[in-house]
Amino acid sequence: MIHQLLRTFLLTFAGILAAFLTSCASAPPPVVTTPSPFVPGPYSEFKAQNYPQKSTSWKDDAVLAATTPENSSLVISISKQRAFLMNGNQLAMDYPVATGKSSHPTPTGVYTIQEKTIDKRSNLYGKVVDANGTVVISAADSRKVKIPDGGKFVGAPMPYWMRFTWRGIGHHVGNVPRYPASHGCIRGQATVMPIVFEKVKIGTQAKIVH
Repeated sequence: MIHQLLRTFLLTFAGILAAFLTSCASAPPPVVTTPSPFVPGPYSEFKAQNYPQKSTSWKDDAVLAATTPENSSLVISISKQRAFLMNGNQLAMDYPVATGKSSHPTPTGVYTIQEKTIDKRSNLYGKVVDANGTVVISAADSRKVKIPDGGKFVGAPMPYWMRFTWRGIGHHVGNVPRYPASHGCIRGQATVMPIVFEKVKIGTQAKIVH
């Protein structure tokens, strides 16, 4: 009797274990998704706490969906370190930016987008590499450095470039530390800038205010 009960127990346990292992083996891999940069909820709630220092963004889904290169404009606030994608007088998106530091301030004024390039590199700031490709100067100004024999200057990447002036001021993907940090350009986050790039065109107005 004891042997029969033990045999029944072992067979039952083996069945459960086999089912468990089979389910684990057939389970799909976890889905890895990029967190949305946008905080849900009303705009008043978004601005109620730790604003404008937030690193997150806000959007009005309906207004953003209706925003096109024909009706959009940009407003960039240096004091808030935030930018606003507008559809006429309606706010489509509020997102963090980093403007020029004190040694390279971003000029205020009303501009228009004069150039759009997804894959852009700076011709002023970047790094210098030698003939072997080894970085010899990591923070280089092309106007001031000497290039070693066989080496070259490699401009810093500025994806989703939108030019405001022909003196090098524009809007592009870059580090956004929540304080002025650039050489004059307006940096935006990589999760947000493709949306902005899609919603504007050459000729879109960009107003930079203090």
